[in-house]
Amino acid sequence: MASEFRKKIFWRAVVAEFLAMSLFIFISIGSALGFNFPVVANKTSTRSQDNVKVSLAFGLSIATMAQSVGHISGAHLNPAVTLGLLLSCQISIFKALMYILAQCLGAVVATAILSGITSSLPGNSLGLNALSGGINAGQGLGIEIIATFQLVLCVLATTDRRRNDVSGSAPLAIGLSVALGHLLAIDYTGCGINPARSFGSALIANNFENHWIFWVGPIIGGASAALIYDFILAPRTSDLTDRMKVWTSGQVEEYDLEGDDMNSRVEMKPK
Repeated sequence: MASEFRKKIFWRAVVAEFLAMSLFIFISIGSALGFNFPVVANKTSTRSQDNVKVSLAFGLSIATMAQSVGHISGAHLNPAVTLGLLLSCQISIFKALMYILAQCLGAVVATAILSGITSSLPGNSLGLNALSGGINAGQGLGIEIIATFQLVLCVLATTDRRRNDVSGSAPLAIGLSVALGHLLAIDYTGCGINPARSFGSALIANNFENHWIFWVGPIIGGASAALIYDFILAPRTSDLTDRMKVWTSGQVEEYDLEGDDMNSRVEMKPK
């Protein structure tokens, strides 16, 4: 931890997470608000909201930010993704905590700015996630788990250094996964799948009703994706000592890939 704390590149990565998260939240939630289609409790007070427009705004903004700061911080922009990469032994615990703090702070700042810009909107909830009518807490939790699971699974699979079959744009693939999650979940929970994004709206709107769903669901989904990918779908040969070194110091380590090609190696290092 001490070695990371002293490195400028570490703090540049934390700043990149904060800045990219602020832009992501401003663009994505800003697209869901507006004077023509104001959103109130997952419903609009005038004409119907275009879920495809909002989903694409979330997905394309993630893809853009990932392309912009991915080489600096890895562009997690989501505590669930950070948790998944932590469990996959790609970042240290200290870095994960600092990333989550930066993500939450970025979401709060961006939502506060949007609050000022859209202050005259009637019933403005600032993109607050809430359960739709007819959806109970357990059902909403299930939606959040599944939507986050597919996102974190996509992140882990797309950025896996052991693969040589991935073509095209990794940021775009991850952005499309975010859009897919929103296409699924908007009508049920408003689509959290990102605890920091949900926290920003809840804090500025001062409404934490059922807020636990938007932390517990993504945490379970992200952790499940990481464990299933690392231990079942694409297992690695590594012992606890090796993993502890990365979790505590963020040092670069190599792990053998289980499977037919025993010469394959992968660097597990902070992104």
